[in-house]
Parts: sequence; structure tokens; C-alpha cells
Amino acid sequence: MNILVCDDDKEIVDAIQIYLENEGYKIFKAYNGEEVLKMIEDNEIHLIIMDVMMPRMDGLRATMKIREENNVPVIMLSAKSEDTDKIVGLNLGADDYISKPFNPIELIARVKSQLRRYTTLGSLETKSYLYRTGGLVIDDESKTVTIDGDEIHLTPVQYKILKLLTANAGRVFSIDEIYEKVWQETAFSPENTVTVHIRKIREKIEINPKEPKYLKVVWGIGYKVEKLQPFANN
Repeated sequence: MNILVCDDDKEIVDAIQIYLENEGYKIFKAYNGEEVLKMIEDNEIHLIIMDVMMPRMDGLRATMKIREENNVPVIMLSAKSEDTDKIVGLNLGADDYISKPFNPIELIARVKSQLRRYTTLGSLETKSYLYRTGGLVIDDESKTVTIDGDEIHLTPVQYKILKLLTANAGRVFSIDEIYEKVWQETAFSPENTVTVHIRKIREKIEINPKEPKYLKVVWGIGYKVEKLQPFANN
């Protein structure tokens, strides 16, 4: 997931970059509102963390411009803690607000919360290269997989299997079908090969692989990814 961090204080930008890169996010950096507007035109940005007070164009004006045609989540940063500043920022289109100095753990939690909401309810679900069921999102453009906003690292074969099943959520694929579609060759006794990859995928995407939420076996037939609604509990 791509996060744009903007503050006229370079040290703050660099610090946030370290915190979020440690969580697996890709960081873009800007130092005023004008740079933010240019950056989101040229890049696929999934969340913006932006200071209120900046030269050339402040965060409030930048947020107003962003909201004219983009619903990317915006978390505002400010040294001010007055409720009036928070209310102004939220009324202009910001999604969340954090006062400086901030706790890195709190910042990361708010980032994950906003990304969860965006990937399940926001504009990502309308794009043809994105496949989603419940909190599982596959971005076939960047070749990334996230569960509730957290990126999951798969091998190329694991990615192809999960993409096949998620793009056809609810449909059961036989082992032969999975093998032929992923490996692009006729299946000859592929059961062990496919089963091993399925097990590895489950270990990465499921909270409890023995009671999977997403990737399930249909005994005697094959495998499927469940078709789930956002925030489904089943």
C-alpha cells in the first residue's frame, strides 16, 4: 500500500517514513500542499498523512482540493490541539486528526484503520485490477495482497492461485483446474503440488489455518475462496 507523508518539517517526514516502512508500506514524501496535489496525480496513493500548517499551500486547502475528485483517506497532523482546529479539518474532508507530538503506535493504528475502511468501502473496490472478498484485497497492478490492511507476502505461484480463487470467489475449482490454470500445462497427478501451496497460502492469510475464513476445501471436489461482504464475521 502506498502512503504519502507531507510536512514542512523534514525530520517529521523521515520519522514517519521509518515507522511505516517497518510495517511494510511504501512511502512517498512531500513538503507542502502543492506537492501533494502533484504527487496524487502521478501516483496511486492509498492514504495521505498531512500537516495543517505548511508554506505555499497548507493542509486544509490541499484537503479541499483533494476532495473535489478523490476520496483517498487523509489523516491531518497539527501541533495545535484545540477542538476547533480538529473540527475545521474534519469538516473540510479529513478522515482523522492527530496532534503533534504523536505516539508512533497510535499513528500506525490509525493508518491501518483508515486503510481497512478504504480498501473495503472506498474506491479501490471499483477498479478492475482489484479483487476483494471480506478483508482480503488483491491488487493485481502492484501484485500485492492485504488482509485487513496488512500486506501478506506470497510466492509468485501462491499469488496466482489466490488470485484465481479470489477473482472467482464462491466458485469451487478442482485440483486439476487449479493446476492447469496456474501452471498452464496439463495436470498429471497434481494433487500433492497444489495441496502444499494451498496449505502455505492458508498459513499466511488465515488467523487459524485449521478453521479458515477465506480459503476453504470442498471435500471431494476442490477448493474455493469464500465470497464475503466487508467486515463479515463468517
